Amino acid sequence: GVRALVVPGVRRADWDRVQALANPARGIWYCLGIHPWFVEEHTAADLELLGQRLGSYPDGCIGVGECGLDEEQLPWFRAQIQLATRHDYPLVIHSVKAHDQVHAALRAERWQGRALVHGFSGSYQQANKLVDLGCYIGVGGVITHDRARKTRDAIARLPAEALVLETDAPDMPPAGVEKGMNSPACLPAILNCLARLRGQDAEALAEVLLANVSRLYGRSESVLAPSG
Repeated sequence: GVRALVVPGVRRADWDRVQALANPARGIWYCLGIHPWFVEEHTAADLELLGQRLGSYPDGCIGVGECGLDEEQLPWFRAQIQLATRHDYPLVIHSVKAHDQVHAALRAERWQGRALVHGFSGSYQQANKLVDLGCYIGVGGVITHDRARKTRDAIARLPAEALVLETDAPDMPPAGVEKGMNSPACLPAILNCLARLRGQDAEALAEVLLANVSRLYGRSESVLAPSG
């Protein structure tokens, strides 16, 4: 049932490899960005190159990311918010224990675009503030773990129109999946868990989630996830 994938770019050294994976006709897309874990291996010249590559609008590139915050990377995040604004791309945001700081950075940049807060793990209040800014909330394997009560509660209460399904493969494995073995093949199980949490029919929810991804990336459903 998986019809399309978006592969994020996280460091300059990987951008060409990620781009080479792209095949829009088969529903394989990518993003380019500098992940907070890798900011120390980059310079201002890399940000300039990122802007040049985004500005050429390469085939299959549909977002800026992963970018975002753990704790110390605010200037890099704000620079990539500005690039996304300048070139009209959505953001794919990495946010670990930094949801309030991400919210503040987006507000400081007067963000009015589209963004995915990927791998969300936080409270309903934090999620709702981000949704109010126009963000989508990434739903992955964390919701399949009983211990993730706060996140499961948030995901159950948010409007379905604010959610996007994802894996973060090979990380963020669902319950019962060995560490490092997560893959897009796990998406149906995550969808079924999400449907149970929300008391919704899985097939109907899948249609809503696909429509959300279409709005996020600015591509029609038939282009983003070709059925052939």
